[in-house]
Amino acid sequence: MTLPLILGSGSKYRREILDRLHLNYDVVKPDIDESAISSESPQQLVGRLAEAKARAVEKRMTYDNAIIIGSDQVAVCDGNILGKPGNRENAVRQLSSFIGKTVTFYTGLAVFNTEAQQCEVRVEPFEVEFRQLTAEEIERYVELENPFDCAGSFKSEGLGISLFSGLKGNDPNTLIGLPAIALLDMLRTHGINPLNKD
Repeated sequence: MTLPLILGSGSKYRREILDRLHLNYDVVKPDIDESAISSESPQQLVGRLAEAKARAVEKRMTYDNAIIIGSDQVAVCDGNILGKPGNRENAVRQLSSFIGKTVTFYTGLAVFNTEAQQCEVRVEPFEVEFRQLTAEEIERYVELENPFDCAGSFKSEGLGISLFSGLKGNDPNTLIGLPAIALLDMLRTHGINPLNKD
């Protein structure tokens, strides 16, 4: 019998991806310290936090055992790790700093089988090349989409695509916070496949 699936995240964007994949799952929000450790690379940070989120959910779930998905994401520009802007002013500042540059997003993905006590972690990179933007375009974009809860201050699945000159990566879902191709590959090893009949 397949173990229940739990998304260890409060992100509505990650839930939307799982919904599009026709997966049955529960949501349990993890409660962890997301602070970076000094000398930790962005890849190490998101991998560690994705696993920590999945393991934290084990303590809060109501099932005896489950498959738990943990994920974390950061944006990196000019060697600086950027988080969610939180407000309009920070979003405008972030987007203005990206003009004509490449921003790399690292998304950590953990799939934790509590029964076997095995956790697989992958880190997926995705590059976004920003075009030359005017201050007016940035202001208008922020006004229209309010991307305050998104790493990098944009929603690639919406009007954010108008900010780019190019994208490089394996899976555009990575930008939204959950690399679906990698996730489905990992879930199949635990008997979870949305294309199989139950």
